Amino acid sequence: MIVLVKITQFILSLSILVILHELGHFILARIFKTRVEKFFLFFDPWFSIFKFKKGETEYGIGWLPLGGYVKISGMIDESMDKEQMKNPPQPYEFRSKPAWQRLLIMLGGVMVNFLLAIFIYVSVLYVWGEQYLPTENVKYGILVDSVGMEMGLRNGDRIISVDHQKIDNFYQIIPDIVLNDRKTIQIERDGKLLEVEIPEEVIPAFIKGKGSIEPRMPFPPLFVTGFMKNSPAKEAGLKVGDEILGFDFIRFEYHDEYRKKLAKLSDKEVTVNIKRGDELLDFPLRVTTEGLIGVIRDLSGIFELRQINYGLLESIPAGIKKGVKTLKDYLKQFKLIFSAKTKAYESLGGFITIGSIFPGEWDWHAFWNLTAFLSIILAIMNILPIPALDGGHVMFLLYEVVSGRKPSDKFLEYAQITGMMLLLALLIFANGNDIIRLLRK
Repeated sequence: MIVLVKITQFILSLSILVILHELGHFILARIFKTRVEKFFLFFDPWFSIFKFKKGETEYGIGWLPLGGYVKISGMIDESMDKEQMKNPPQPYEFRSKPAWQRLLIMLGGVMVNFLLAIFIYVSVLYVWGEQYLPTENVKYGILVDSVGMEMGLRNGDRIISVDHQKIDNFYQIIPDIVLNDRKTIQIERDGKLLEVEIPEEVIPAFIKGKGSIEPRMPFPPLFVTGFMKNSPAKEAGLKVGDEILGFDFIRFEYHDEYRKKLAKLSDKEVTVNIKRGDELLDFPLRVTTEGLIGVIRDLSGIFELRQINYGLLESIPAGIKKGVKTLKDYLKQFKLIFSAKTKAYESLGGFITIGSIFPGEWDWHAFWNLTAFLSIILAIMNILPIPALDGGHVMFLLYEVVSGRKPSDKFLEYAQITGMMLLLALLIFANGNDIIRLLRK
């Protein structure tokens, strides 16, 4: 069911983005009286799922969900319609229009995607506001894995700043380190202020999601709010509402200490000590091989989150600011792909990676935030100067505007084929990474 919800959200998001992207091309083409022969969601090689014709345009849905397209008369595109290009240019064709009109038609999709992202961010901030965990409210310090330990961080450290700049949102610390080439972290440990250097070697681990810096959680109070499937605790007699005090009469200060100790006792018998009302009770049970007893804990209220609500007029500049920041951050991420030091290209993912970022339960807040983010990604990817993408057409049109010379149709045809081959190779590489990661799990 979780996988189905993720797939449904991904397809819906992709459909919205593709339709509006192609609508950007379509509207500008019609404004400049350029004929649009086809407008399709998804590609339709050999056959389509659904189609109808209205006026001079055929509308439809293809079966191959790799994007969508508008087929504009007199344009060398993915349709590779060579026969049409052999005929004399017609007034309604793309190739007959002035270079500046053709340039705007090609930029239409990218402009719509960026404006769509801004519109979504404005709407989300107006409806839901913004909630985050301030770094200063991580009162129990941080919890780090081996990557953090390698940096010199320790469990319980409190992060004060990064390169002497305060990071207001705790969960922006790792992105800030990765994207802005930070060198040091200032921390508080045992009442003393220390500076920890950030070695270059940890950046690839952060990019791959192997390194983590999380808020450290206290152990008490640990109230049972539910049970996992095949829960040893439930079978032993624990109930929702019980407070777990520890096990084998050991008490813990922090949740990670409890988890670490429990992991060492996997597949062994322990006695869980609980408080039920005014009673103190003990329940013997066997820990699972994963080091769990199968209880679910309510984590709400442990940390004080900050909620910012926006009025309509306030949400507009805030949404624009968020859209611009997201654009800048993604451009920084894109630059990392070409860095041999970061090895970010190893983390490049395809449809499985994109689909997996959607939550397993339907959440409109998360859905629209992710759709806005994907809209910015689609805009950036499409404007890359690669033939077969909008950016490739823009590149040749800018050359024509500057030089006054139009590339030949034969050259554009070969460029289109080359670009399609590059995109196919990138598609295979990205989705191949997804498959390899699945096989390694």
